[in-house]
Amino acid sequence: MGKTAVAKKKKPLSVPRKKSVWKRLIQDYQLYLLVLPAVIWYIIFCYVPMYGLQIAFKDYSGALGIQASPWVGLKHFQSFFRSAYAWTVIKNTVVLALYSMLASFPIPIILSLMLNELKSQRYKKIVQTTVYAPHFISVVVLVGMLNLFFGPNGMINNLRELLGYEAVNYITSSTAFRHLYVWSGVWQGAGWGCIIYLAALSSVDPGLHEAAMIDGASRLQRIWHINVPAILPTATILFIMNAGSLLSVGFEKTYLMKNDLNANNAYVIALYIYDRGLIKTDFSFSAAVGLMNNVINFGLVMLVNWISKKMSDTSLF
Repeated sequence: MGKTAVAKKKKPLSVPRKKSVWKRLIQDYQLYLLVLPAVIWYIIFCYVPMYGLQIAFKDYSGALGIQASPWVGLKHFQSFFRSAYAWTVIKNTVVLALYSMLASFPIPIILSLMLNELKSQRYKKIVQTTVYAPHFISVVVLVGMLNLFFGPNGMINNLRELLGYEAVNYITSSTAFRHLYVWSGVWQGAGWGCIIYLAALSSVDPGLHEAAMIDGASRLQRIWHINVPAILPTATILFIMNAGSLLSVGFEKTYLMKNDLNANNAYVIALYIYDRGLIKTDFSFSAAVGLMNNVINFGLVMLVNWISKKMSDTSLF
C-alpha cells in the first residue's frame, strides 16, 4: 500500500492538566510559609477586630459585653452630626488632607524626573540617599525638630531678629500649623515616593530616547513624551490609594503638634475619636465616627478608581 494509505493520524496535542490547589500548596510550601506570618498578622489585627464594629450601633457597656449591650441603631451617627464639633473636625480634616495631597503628590514625580536626568551615577546616589533619609525619622523626632526650628527661641526666629523683624511663635500659630504639618510631611516622604517613580522610569527603553534624539527632540520634549507617560500608571495607582486615606489624617503628628492656641485648625477626626473614645470612654460613639470615616474613605477609593477606569486603562481593580 502507498504511503498515503498507511499514513498515521496525528495524535492530538495533550493539554496539561492543572494541578490541584493542594498540590500547588505542597509544591511551593516554602513560599506560603514565608507569607504566612503576614497573613496571620492581618487576620488577628485587621479582621478579627471587625467583630467589635457592632458597638457603633449599640450602647456598649463593659459590664454587659458586646453581645448583651442594647441596640440603638443610628443613634451615635446622628449624635455626631448634631454635635458642636462635627463640622469643625470634618472641615479641618478635609482641608488638611487636600492640602497634603496637593503638595505631596507632585513633588516626588518632579524629583524623580530630575534625578533620572543626572549623568553622574555617584552624585545621583548621594542625592537620592539624602532625600530618602528623612523617611526613617520618627514622628516624635520630626515634631521635636519643628519645635527647635520654629519655636520662640528657634533658629528661624533668631534669624528674623538678626534681620530686624519681630519673633513669631509658629508652633502656637493656627495659621502656621497647616503649613508646618504639610511641608514637613513633604520633606519626610518625598524621597520614598521618588524611589517608586525611579523604579518605574528604569523600565523605559533607552531606544525610545535615542530615536527621539535622532528626530531632533529636546530634553524637555523627551521627558514629557517618554518619561511622563511611563510613570503615569504608577502615579494613577498611588493617587487612587491616597484618595482612600483622605479623611484619615495621621493621629500621631496632629496630636503632638496640637496645642490650645492652634486647636481650631488642628482638631481633626482622629483626635476627636481619641478624645471621645479613650479620654471620655464613649466607646460606641467613637466607634461610630471611626466607622463612618472608613466608609467614606472606601467610597472615595471606589469613586476615584471608577473615574480612572473610565478615563484610562489604569485602575486598582
